[in-house]
Amino acid sequence: MNPIIRNILAVIAGWFCGSIINMGLIQLGHVLFPIEGLDPENMESLAEIMPGLDFQYFIFPFLAHALGTLIGAFIAGIIAANHKMKFALAIGVLFLIGGIYMSYLISGPIWFSILDIALAYIPMAWLGGKIALGFSKK
Repeated sequence: MNPIIRNILAVIAGWFCGSIINMGLIQLGHVLFPIEGLDPENMESLAEIMPGLDFQYFIFPFLAHALGTLIGAFIAGIIAANHKMKFALAIGVLFLIGGIYMSYLISGPIWFSILDIALAYIPMAWLGGKIALGFSKK
């Protein structure tokens, strides 16, 4: 397969699979830690409630962001024809942009925004890229 097409597919597959993991964990979090009176599909009501929520309500969003990025970066790194780490990190940057945008839309506690932006995206993409590099050497 043409390396350019393979690299484009790596980004698309990494972003798509990471997004599925992300949304699945967010939905699981709503099931395991339901917030009374909240419609999780209504962004305005979520934005109103977020600042007053306890720590437990932020476990699954952080896991969703971190694991979605990790798995997406791993998949991009595995599929990419070359520059595997660059493509894994590109997934991290895409998810980071989304995370910053969501922090802007739904302003939660500042501690969560800092933790999420600092640890859930670029470090997880780097780790996913390292795993993919090790996996592809075998």
